[in-house]
Amino acid sequence: MVGLEEIAAARRRLEGVAVRTPLLPYGRGVYLKPESLQPVGSFKLRGAYNKICTLSEAQRRRGVVAYSSGNHAQGVAYAARELGVRATIVMPRGAPEVKLRRTRALGAEIAPVGEGSEERRARAEELAAGRGYAIIPPYDDEAVIAGQGTVGLEIVEEVPEVATIWVPVGGGGLISGVAAAVKLGGSGARVIGVEPELAADARESFRRGELVGISGERAGRTLADGLRAQRLGEIPFRHIRRFVDDIVTVSEEQIADALRRLAFEARLVVEPSGAVAFAGCLAHGGGRANVAVVSGGNVEPRTFVRLLAAEFTGV
Repeated sequence: MVGLEEIAAARRRLEGVAVRTPLLPYGRGVYLKPESLQPVGSFKLRGAYNKICTLSEAQRRRGVVAYSSGNHAQGVAYAARELGVRATIVMPRGAPEVKLRRTRALGAEIAPVGEGSEERRARAEELAAGRGYAIIPPYDDEAVIAGQGTVGLEIVEEVPEVATIWVPVGGGGLISGVAAAVKLGGSGARVIGVEPELAADARESFRRGELVGISGERAGRTLADGLRAQRLGEIPFRHIRRFVDDIVTVSEEQIADALRRLAFEARLVVEPSGAVAFAGCLAHGGGRANVAVVSGGNVEPRTFVRLLAAEFTGV
C-alpha cells in the first residue's frame, strides 16, 4: 500500500515538472481541480514522471514502454523526454487523433494495436520481454499511484474543510492516490469515485468486494475514452477498498452536459473523461465544500465542437 511518505517523495520529484493546479470556485460549495492545465493536458504526468524517476540508471538506458488510450501515453512521453529516456507507447488504433499526434510530437514511438485495454497491456509486456524495456503501467503500480496522490495533497492543503472529493475512475490509479493522501493525512473528507454507467466495472467491483471485468466492446461504448479500462488494477482495488467511500455512475448525456458547463461557465477545455467527476458532483452531490477533479483536456476538436453544439444523441 502507498503511504504518505511515498506521496510526499513524489511531490518533491515533481517540483518544477507538474503544475500545482488551482482550485477554481464553481457556484456555491463546489471547486474544480483542473488537471487539464498540466503540460500534457492531464494528471497522468504526475504518476508517469514519478515512476520513471524510481527506475535504475540501467533501466533508463534500455528505455521504457507504456500502454495507454492517450493521456498516460503523453505523460510517459513527456516524462521520458525530460529525463532523457527512450519511450515506446502501445496505443489503440482508434485513439483520438489529437492524442496520437501529441504523443508522437513528444518523441515517443507508437506501437498500434486494437481497442481492448488488455490487448494493449499484452503487447507492452511482449515488447518489455523482447527489448528489455521497463514497463510504466497506467495505474497498477505503487509509484504511479503515489504520483497521482499529489493531487489529493494539494486539495486538502488548499481547502482543509473539504467535505467531498469527486474523482473519475478508469483503472483506479488516480482515485487510489487521492484517497490515500486524503485519508492517511487525517482529513475527514469523503472520496467518491465516478465512472460512466456504460463502463461501470469499478462500481460493480466495489459493491461485490471482488474485481469484476468487462469486455473491450462494452467499455468502448462510452464517450469517455480515457475511462475505458476493462477492470480496475489489483493494487488500486486494494486502495479503493480501504480508502474510498463510494463509487457512482453517470450517463453519457450527463457527461456531455458537464463538459458544456465546464466550457461555457468555467472556461475550461475538457475531454469527456475529464468531465465525468464534475458530472457526478452535479448528479449526486450537494452540501458544502465539494471538489471535482477535472482530470484531462485532450479532446478531439470535432468531438468538442459537436458536444458544445448540443448535438450529442448517445453512443
